[in-house]
Parts: sequence; structure tokens; C-alpha cells
Amino acid sequence: MTDAAVEPFRIAVGDEVLEDLRARLRNTRWPEAEAVDDWSQGIPLAYVQEVCRYWADTYDWRAREAALNRFDQYRTTIDGLGIHLVHVRSPHAGAMPLVVTHGWPGSIVEFHKVIEPLVDPVAHGGDAADAFHVVCPALPGYGFSDKPTTTGWGVDKIAGAWAELMARLGYGRYGAQGGDWGAAVTTAIGLQDTEHCAGIHLNMPIARPDPATMDSLTPAEEDGLAASQHYQRWDSGYSKQQSTRPQTLGYGLADSPSGQAAWILEKFWAWTDCDGHPENVLTRDELLDNVMLYWATSSAASSARLYWESFRQFGDRRPITVPAGVAAFPKEIFRPSRRWAEQRYTDLRHWTDMPKGGHFAAFEQPELYVADVRAFFRLVR
Repeated sequence: MTDAAVEPFRIAVGDEVLEDLRARLRNTRWPEAEAVDDWSQGIPLAYVQEVCRYWADTYDWRAREAALNRFDQYRTTIDGLGIHLVHVRSPHAGAMPLVVTHGWPGSIVEFHKVIEPLVDPVAHGGDAADAFHVVCPALPGYGFSDKPTTTGWGVDKIAGAWAELMARLGYGRYGAQGGDWGAAVTTAIGLQDTEHCAGIHLNMPIARPDPATMDSLTPAEEDGLAASQHYQRWDSGYSKQQSTRPQTLGYGLADSPSGQAAWILEKFWAWTDCDGHPENVLTRDELLDNVMLYWATSSAASSARLYWESFRQFGDRRPITVPAGVAAFPKEIFRPSRRWAEQRYTDLRHWTDMPKGGHFAAFEQPELYVADVRAFFRLVR
């Protein structure tokens, strides 16, 4: 494949990978149970054991793989790195190209419920004028994208790669959307590719509290600050490890599917709007679909390296001048207010305070997500 080629791809995990997975799950050496009756020491032993038994004995990867393969997928090489992407063209004339980007511990699986409504709104009760050509790439080091073997693949470089990807697909004008690392990449696209990016939509705006507002905080801003303090005190240990020593972490997670599952599923408990249990908002199969994209590709260390490369870029304050929109979900990790966000996104045209939902917006609340993406991009089509 030449660097400019975009070639068809299908997910096809080998039988030997699945057999090895089941053997490892059945031979897990478990730790003792937590000394509390809640999740305050981490994901409970009984739940991890229950999920892993289901993963080994009941979960049907082949059916789930086929469901993911209903989307047109491709691979292309950018700056020497192979990138896996879902690319589904709309049947409607005038559809707007849209690149959507996941984060950690997510994957392209996050978008499996929203791609079809975005691509073909008429088939899902909407208007053809809201149609998108959807491009959903896997971040470098994640899923079926290649793993960088040299340093440098941080947020800014990924944003440049996505701009190149959209040009390579023939899209001279496009929108971008994302949350988590996807929000950082999308923000960087809005900074770098102002000539071609028509607007950006975020479900986790990358903006800090405005010091000038500290004497006049709204209740929502006080709540946002409290959430940030909780994250720093009780919920950020994973990011410290991944941003400082991702390689060390990788040895355990790449060797143990129960460890990989626990590392990821704890965050779905902490970061979804799930009333205390992740399976209140996502099915067990959906949760395992996402874990599988880490396990089947052995991407524990390579995905964590994005933190080592880019974690400091969450403090970037460079202004973003392209039109921007925000869907603010109440259980998001970081919840800047509109006036804080406006200090960074200087053309903030759209803001929606959502009634429910958390960090994994498209995964948790696909209808709310789709409606808001449509609403914002009507302003910039």
C-alpha cells in the first residue's frame, strides 16, 4: 500500500487470539476482595469475576465483530503510521463531512449507535439536510491503528494527521467532533486547520476556570470546581501512571485480560451517568466490545502513551477562532461553564446543558448526542 492509498479493511480477530483469551480468563490469579462494600478501593472483585466468566463463556465476539463490520472501514498510512478508520458516506446530496474522535478508555465502539443516524437521518426520523459523511479514525496506538514506535505522536500531530486524512478522502471542508482525547484533538484541528475546518463540536471542552470569575461563581461553576477537585483527589491515579510510566503499566495489562477489563471498566463506572453501576447505562456486551479493541490488539501500553505524549496539552490556552459548539453533560469529568469556555473558544455559537449523560456521550446517550451534533452544524453548513 502506498502512503496515499486508502484500502478496505475488516476486523478479523484470529481464532487463536480468542482461544488464548478464554484460557487466560479461566486461569486468572485473583487478588483478595476489597475491604469495603463499595467501589471506593476500586472495581469490586465479585463484579470483575462475573464479567470475566461471562467474557469467557457467553460473550460472542464473532457476532459483535460482524456488527462492527457493518460499517465501511479502511486503512491508510499517514506520516509512516497505519490508521484504521470507519468511513461511511451518506446517501443524501449535500451531506457534510464530519470526523469524530474517541478518547481513552474508549474506541470507535463508542460511536456504533450514532454513525447510522448521522449518515442517514431520514431513515432515523430526521431531515436529509442534517446528513453527514462520517469519518471515525482510531487514535494512533489504539485498536486497529498502528502503534507509534517513536515519540511525537501527540495531540497536535494527530490533529494534523486527521486534517491530512480528510483531504485524502476528498473533503475540502469538514466539521470535527470529539470528547476526552477526541476533544483535545478536535480543538487542535480547530487551531491548525482553519482553512478547511468549518466548525468543531465538543462534549468535553478543553477550558480552564477563569480566575476573574472566582468571586462570582454560579452554582454550576461551583459544582464544576468540586468535580475537578474530586478527580484530582480520588480519580486521577490512572492518568499519573499513564502520563509518566505507561510502559510499566503495559506489562500487566497486556498479559491479563481480567486486569485490562478492570482498568477500563472502573472508568465506565466512574465517568458514566449510571446511578452506581455501568450496566445501568451500557450493556455488558457493549462494555466488552470496547475492552476487546484493547485486548485483541494488545494496545494497553500504546494507548497509555498518548498521556505521556500529550497530557500537558490539556493546559493549552491558545484561542480557538473557528465556530464551536458544546454539549455539556452533567456527569462529565471536567465541566467548565460557558463563560469559562468562551475564553478559549472565541466563536462559541452553541451550548446545550444536557439533562443526563456522562463522559462517553455518543455511547451513553446517542439520541441526545445526535440531536446536538445536528443542531450545531446547522449553524455552519
